[in-house]
Amino acid sequence: MVTLEKSGAYLLNGTTVIPDTEDGRARLSRDLGRAPAKEEAAQATISYGILKEHNTSGNMEELKIRFDKLTSHDITFVGIIQTARASGLEKFPVPYVLTNCHNSLCAVGGTINEDDHMFGLTCAKHYGGIYVPPHQAVIHQFAREMLAGGGKMILGSDSHTRYGALGTMAMGEGGPELVKQLLEQTYDIHMPGVVAVYMTGEPAPGVGPQDVALAIIGKVFDCGYVKNKVMEFVGPGVASLSADYRIGIDVMTTETTCLSSVWRTDDAIREYYDIHGRSEEYKELNPGAVAYYDGVVYVELDKIKPMIAMPFHPSNTYTIEEVNANLEDILEDVEKRAQVSLDGKIPYSLRDKVCDGKFLVDQGIIAGCAGGGFENICAAADILKGASIGSDAFTLSVYPASTPIYVELAKNGVLATLMQTGAVVKTAFCGPCFGAGDTPAHNAFSIRHSTRNFPNREGSKIQNGQISSVALMDARSIAATAANKGFLTPATDFAGEYTRPVYHFDKTIYENRVFDSKGVADPSVKIQLGPNIKDWPEMVALTENLLLKVVSEIHDPVTTTDELIPSGETSSFRSNPLGLAEFTLSRKDPAYVGRAKAVQAAEKAREAKKDPAEALPEIRSVFAALENGFDGVKAENTGIGSTIFAVKPGDGSAREQAASCQKVLGGWANIAHEYATKRYRSNLINWGMLPFVIPEGELPFKNGDYLFVPGIRRAVEEKKDEITAYVVGDGKRAFTMKLGDLTDDEREIILKGCLINYNRK
Repeated sequence: MVTLEKSGAYLLNGTTVIPDTEDGRARLSRDLGRAPAKEEAAQATISYGILKEHNTSGNMEELKIRFDKLTSHDITFVGIIQTARASGLEKFPVPYVLTNCHNSLCAVGGTINEDDHMFGLTCAKHYGGIYVPPHQAVIHQFAREMLAGGGKMILGSDSHTRYGALGTMAMGEGGPELVKQLLEQTYDIHMPGVVAVYMTGEPAPGVGPQDVALAIIGKVFDCGYVKNKVMEFVGPGVASLSADYRIGIDVMTTETTCLSSVWRTDDAIREYYDIHGRSEEYKELNPGAVAYYDGVVYVELDKIKPMIAMPFHPSNTYTIEEVNANLEDILEDVEKRAQVSLDGKIPYSLRDKVCDGKFLVDQGIIAGCAGGGFENICAAADILKGASIGSDAFTLSVYPASTPIYVELAKNGVLATLMQTGAVVKTAFCGPCFGAGDTPAHNAFSIRHSTRNFPNREGSKIQNGQISSVALMDARSIAATAANKGFLTPATDFAGEYTRPVYHFDKTIYENRVFDSKGVADPSVKIQLGPNIKDWPEMVALTENLLLKVVSEIHDPVTTTDELIPSGETSSFRSNPLGLAEFTLSRKDPAYVGRAKAVQAAEKAREAKKDPAEALPEIRSVFAALENGFDGVKAENTGIGSTIFAVKPGDGSAREQAASCQKVLGGWANIAHEYATKRYRSNLINWGMLPFVIPEGELPFKNGDYLFVPGIRRAVEEKKDEITAYVVGDGKRAFTMKLGDLTDDEREIILKGCLINYNRK
């Protein structure tokens, strides 16, 4: 089904994989007359060509990328533009699309959400951008329809910024990376590795793109096979997939922790651009005659079966057939894993969902950038036609990903088919994906064609004793389950025909509603600021020494950004840095905010040249211990801040607030064994926080300890990797942390205290 090559490999003429082994190199020499150098053949990948075209450094080992276009939604664009404004933004230098698909429900928090929308509209006019009103399109569908282009690069502030199936290398990063592009700076990375995803065969009827994606994620996530690399989809199997099908696989590559993705293109992609009236954006992309890849993911499409990702991660995958055949064992295992994710704070049971030997689910959702595509919904309707979802607890909601898709479904009768079954069809909205819509009942189990199933992401709250959970599935199997009144059913059980209706795109829908400045800024337009929209607080430069109090200690194998700053109801506060910060770690460690604020009070006193001990009495004995053990240590040269420890933080969303909320509460660092994603580590750096790494093993400190890091400013200036720190109050017990690779600009950002300070004129 899905297997991994143990070595790198050469791809000949886009069809033949030859592993980079002694036998493989001998075969290359025999067939080609020589074995090409890896460095030479690596330049023949599609990825290398796109990165080279966008690199401004002149050095393909150290890239400085300028993107063609930018895109953000209404959870992130206010903070991004506010940051850029504080740094002297005058106009958007490249097309920047502001979509409104996350805070679309203007019913939570009073006027907050619509105030953000009006901020976005007036900024699009003032700075020369594009504004997509609520319910018109989810961010990624609009980008596919209106922004993508062959060989182009797009940067977005949502982690699922993936348009590789259309030949566009896209990346999802935290807001500060978009700020850099708005200020005509660059995205700086080492040349990433490139892994081939080599596809053969053709999917069986009933097997959809989510099934293929979950099969890949389940194989590569735990071993980090593609972490921070580019996934390049090649091989003869690609031609068997429609454009919509490829898009559905591609958007889920984010869950592998890869950096980006790109696919070879062909007539199916040419037709996609033709349908959307943008034929000029098509570009044929194929690897060269001999291309070298750092690894290969082999995907036998014909062997993939309907899949399910059980709670609480997209990599917790099984075939639906497996689950139904081994219900008790698998559900027991999921329950045990769940208690790790939930810290054992709340009872969690799935085995009570077994009814007459079958697994009964409570809710189905087909939605968003992954599930809301035209073909997915049409296939679901084919399965459901003439059926009923029943009048019991089970519900089914469908969210087309854009208004043009919605209109076409209305014209061809699919909407009527779905609604006659008892399903509810709603407007384009990302809410179900992050807990702002269709939250299930307590103890309910939801199956969703969406992107993530992290704990609480569907809207439940452990701190209030509420828990429900999500499994990821393809729209086709969700429809089969719905037709079976909620009993878990693979779509391969459907014996009927798929109608595969033709899609017609109506561009007038956007022309009549989307504001497009055509890149012309109008500074006379006043930016509209709602009362919740606040500026970032002042942040000080890195001090000579640091005194850090550990205020949270998390030992989960992976900590998601949803756990660092919850999604859902908090999204309405994302225009208010201090208001949002009140929710930091609220579902993981509710005591965090209070602890961090207590430490911050001492730092604020220090900055005001007052005695920090007046704000935090315990600090007096800490400084006394430091002054006895270290020369020249005093409040004037020693910043006081908080830090958290997590084993592997940052999986999931690109949201910068996972880092910025810690910063505005006085955070100076994270300490981890490793960082789950590049984007979370980048967010820490851009907010002036030190991304420390320590070796696995017994921690040298515990929650509540004070850690002293002498000479940290000089260490950053002098590009030291290893940093010696001390646990205060336990003699002079030292331990070592590392900072890892930092560019010169990143070091300067940390020294200045944050990206805003770095850019402030």
